[in-house]
Amino acid sequence: MDSKGIFIGATGQHVGKTTICLGMISGLKKNFPKLGFMKPVGQQHLTVKKNLLVDKDVVLFKETFKLPFSYQKMSPVIFSSGFTRDFLDEKIDSKKLEEKILKSFKSISKKSDYTVVEGTGHLAVGSIAHLNNVRIASMLGLEIVLIATGGIGSTFDELALCKSLCDSMNVKLKGVILNRVLPNKKDLIVGYMKKALARWDCPLIGCIPYSRFLSTPTMKDFEVLFKAPLLTGENYHFCHFETIRLVATSLETFKEVCFPGQLLVTPATRDDIILAVAEMQRHHPPKNASEPSDYGLILTGRHPPSPKIIKELQKADLPALYAPVSTYDAMTMIASFTAKIRIEDNSKVQKAIEIVEKHLDFSYLLNN
Repeated sequence: MDSKGIFIGATGQHVGKTTICLGMISGLKKNFPKLGFMKPVGQQHLTVKKNLLVDKDVVLFKETFKLPFSYQKMSPVIFSSGFTRDFLDEKIDSKKLEEKILKSFKSISKKSDYTVVEGTGHLAVGSIAHLNNVRIASMLGLEIVLIATGGIGSTFDELALCKSLCDSMNVKLKGVILNRVLPNKKDLIVGYMKKALARWDCPLIGCIPYSRFLSTPTMKDFEVLFKAPLLTGENYHFCHFETIRLVATSLETFKEVCFPGQLLVTPATRDDIILAVAEMQRHHPPKNASEPSDYGLILTGRHPPSPKIIKELQKADLPALYAPVSTYDAMTMIASFTAKIRIEDNSKVQKAIEIVEKHLDFSYLLNN
């Protein structure tokens, strides 16, 4: 299949495919106004229109870039709950899935000057149904750009595993993008990674610096994590906080070290701390709903905050939620949580586009 485009893969989960694709599509659209996008296999999905399951990244890119293609074509196959069991029970025909993917790709690429195809998970995801990322890239006649977390030794080891899978299916590795590279190590990593990739005659297409903002969860993320809606501060679902801090100290000590821009995690029974935060918020309220809140609260423990406390939080218009878990468990969950970019979080979408587009060498993509 002779199509102008690229397949975006990754060495693992949570390495930043969505972030990279935002900046890549933004940059490519300046050279190819008629740009196509699809995600052949999706796992994390949303329900749109009449109970149609669509990969969440497809919704994000279609809405952000006003892409004209239908959801069905852009997200032809969804691995929903129970898919693996159904496939092994021979309730699903992989050939029909292949045909669906090919038909969608042909339809999109025919109307596009260039098509970006995003994989799902690491390169081997989908192997259970004979539809891993490399096999799909081979079916579509596309070369692969691999995204990996910034590093040298361990990063190259992960890339080597992926390249072995590519080689086994005769799919060319077009280039590598390193994501979340610490700025003070960028020159070192770039220099050595280029040397390492030279043995494969593979270019380093981009080196994306680490952004604390892009890695910071919003209150909406915490609502999903704890399966708990905001108690108060409903205007601040997409508010970000610079730091997350556990409060288990005395009120006096807390007042000495507390500063704006903090999301505070404390037991729901700590009325003294909660009221102090509400008072600080009232003294420096956001000018409007588009401004971030100075403070946020995640209240923990077996006992929820009292109606009186909730009323004080409402007066302060403070974003707060109650997570019915221990403070230790809450901090553990937060530490292991990876924030995803949501279509409603426009500030994060625009920041991702700005950072990624600036640090990609598009010449390697344009010379297809």
